Amino acid sequence: MKRSTLITILLVTGFAGILLYSTLSAQQVECTACVRFNGVENCAKASGKDSLEALRTAVNTACGTIAQGMDESIRCAGMPPLRPQCTSR
Repeated sequence: MKRSTLITILLVTGFAGILLYSTLSAQQVECTACVRFNGVENCAKASGKDSLEALRTAVNTACGTIAQGMDESIRCAGMPPLRPQCTSR
């Protein structure tokens, strides 16, 4: 194997490791939230740097399968979550 190929592989592997670590270390809180919209209830789990971000992401994820179109998605995301639960990682 050429020396330049080995250096390239090491650099790519190092960059991927740094990217993975920085992504996972930022996810410090995990929340589960349920949303009822148009008579349908759906629950989702998400993580984030704090409980507000994780809860907002969980609500948006839960709305993704029950809201159709942008207008409904925005209205659903504004609904208060049912049974929100957050835990620190």
